Amino acid sequence: MSGQTRVLIVDDHPVVRRGLRMMLEGESWVDDVVEAATCAEAVSIALTEQVEVVAMDVALPDGDGVEATRRIVQARPETRVLMLTMADDEDVVSRSLRAGARGYVLKDTDPDVIIDALRTVAGGGLVLGPRVGPQVLTSLQRQPVELPPPFNQLTPRERDILRYLSAGETNARIARRFGLSEKTVRNQLSAVFAKLGVGDRVQAALLARDAGLTP
Repeated sequence: MSGQTRVLIVDDHPVVRRGLRMMLEGESWVDDVVEAATCAEAVSIALTEQVEVVAMDVALPDGDGVEATRRIVQARPETRVLMLTMADDEDVVSRSLRAGARGYVLKDTDPDVIIDALRTVAGGGLVLGPRVGPQVLTSLQRQPVELPPPFNQLTPRERDILRYLSAGETNARIARRFGLSEKTVRNQLSAVFAKLGVGDRVQAALLARDAGLTP
């Protein structure tokens, strides 16, 4: 990622944008920083310019940052969005992740943690900030979040098998866990590898761990 990442900051407060820009411009992995103050500006920039990462507020003057995220990710699935907001609400967290956001961090989090979260998202990871309460995580476990591409192409059973593969379990143990034959597990893993665009179980496991797909 060194020096190759363009970051879009979306916030209606100039002081917030300026502060985040100053921190990001000192990061070796950041190539350029651009700004937007509204949903319309954010969507326009993300769809017409080469933006890899977006730091997205929720409450914007012309609409909802969650819906802007949905529009960006639908049009540019490779763009990674981190919600950076004051909204400490489990419904907003759930809606954001279902819209395709790769993370959710509160603005009053330590600035270094925010930068680390953006770096993690830029690298393909999934982040829930330290201030996102346990009740939010419990809610998300009860109502599974739609995963970002390409994981959303997997069937529920393929996701379950991938979770245990990422935990280091063998085909034989996975087969016993689900009452399947080893041949069925091998066939399902072949389908998983094809959908994820990887060649082996190690690459699949690394992608799964980055996306938070663990048992």
